[in-house]
Amino acid sequence: MNVIERPVVTTESGSVQGTVEDGVAAFRGIPYAASPVEDRRFAAPARHPKWPGLRDAGRPGPAVPQNPSRLEAVMGPRTPDWNEDGSLTLNVWTPRQPAGGCAPRALPVLVWFHGGGFTSGSGSWDWYDGRHLAAAGGGIVVVTANYRVGPLGYLYLPEIGVENLGVRDQAAVLAWVRRNITAFGGDPEHVTVGGQSAGAFSALYLAVSPVTGPHIDRVITQSGPFGLAPQTPEEAADHALAYLRLLGLGGSRDLRTALRAVPAGHLLAAYQQLSQDLSRPGNVAPPMYPVLGAAGIPRTWQQALADGRLDGKHLLTGTTRNEMTAFFAFDPRIRAITTDRARALVAGQLDGGAERFDRAATRLPGATPGDVLTALETELVFRDGTLAIADHHAGAGNTTHVYQFDYAPADDPARLGATHCVELPFFFNTFTAYPDSAMLGGTTAAVRSLGDAFCRAAAAFVATGRPTADRWRPYASGDPTTVRHFA
Repeated sequence: MNVIERPVVTTESGSVQGTVEDGVAAFRGIPYAASPVEDRRFAAPARHPKWPGLRDAGRPGPAVPQNPSRLEAVMGPRTPDWNEDGSLTLNVWTPRQPAGGCAPRALPVLVWFHGGGFTSGSGSWDWYDGRHLAAAGGGIVVVTANYRVGPLGYLYLPEIGVENLGVRDQAAVLAWVRRNITAFGGDPEHVTVGGQSAGAFSALYLAVSPVTGPHIDRVITQSGPFGLAPQTPEEAADHALAYLRLLGLGGSRDLRTALRAVPAGHLLAAYQQLSQDLSRPGNVAPPMYPVLGAAGIPRTWQQALADGRLDGKHLLTGTTRNEMTAFFAFDPRIRAITTDRARALVAGQLDGGAERFDRAATRLPGATPGDVLTALETELVFRDGTLAIADHHAGAGNTTHVYQFDYAPADDPARLGATHCVELPFFFNTFTAYPDSAMLGGTTAAVRSLGDAFCRAAAAFVATGRPTADRWRPYASGDPTTVRHFA
């Protein structure tokens, strides 16, 4: 059979030429919006202008401007690859198509957003290579994308129209998919939105948004920090003011012009300083992230669920067993924290927090105060919200599947356990992309088998609304026996 080795697809902006890898066609670095530079910096995403001729889509585009990830000690380091120019791109993996044959049926689509605390990350990194996921479970189309992060994505200056730009980028990705994915063999009427950590937070809010939600029929949330409420306008405005002062722009009359004149590296340096100034033991929230009431985030997820905004959508959701070790294991403030200080931190987070800390300490005899705090914050930031969403969704009669990822490396000197992000190499089946990852350890045959199972389950969910049937029952509200454990 004659097979296209450098497949060509025509998009709304022009033709792109991809590659074929392991039987899957890959198209990388496709612009979904105009480059966010000069008069497009700190502006809402706009359609990319058309290009002449054939655009090479064999290599990924650059990451958006960002500082190094705070989880490098856990996931492994990345070589900086950001460039503001040309950074709003996406990547498409689609099962290989024979040349000259009849058009096959349109395939379900997964649009997946990376994590990174709304401060770092890139959909183009090899961690999130979608070819194995696209080929699993009979074939789906996988889309990953960049969106603006840090001050370029979440600086809050509504008086000049600068608000939730990263959220608006994500909505622009979904709009591009609706307009273009048919050319890649995808079905725009069957779209799953998914993501991990900040990407899971984003996926849920996109799914319940009155603008993007009607075009989404399935949702995957991996380790969503749903215990973290969207930033209030008041806090976001305070942080924006502090940031402008660090840049020396506190008294600028034309802020938009002034901000556009600052080199991207200076914007990032000031943001890093702001992060240090605001850092407190136990607080994992970044200085800038999606703002409630601003573009794309009209209400909290609790209000949206009560309004039925998630009803009718299939949901796959879960957490890792030891989420918070990724943030706390290397923090000397947490390792040295006293019982009184840890108890006070939790008491400041919620009513009855001190008593909940005491109950957690009783469940963990012999644990240090830092270990108790780590376990409790895993529940408060990640697990409680995930299960609350699953309980509500399943209780309303919607198809829901819940997992807990329990895999931990055999050699684990930092005692990370099944930490935040550990399921990512399994989800995408991209183990070779993590050569220096403390969270993963050695890639044994058993590890690869677990990866195959998790990857196939995710692909099957995108394709059918249900993960692979083996040992994964639909979730029943309040029934922990219906949580599928992966170890």
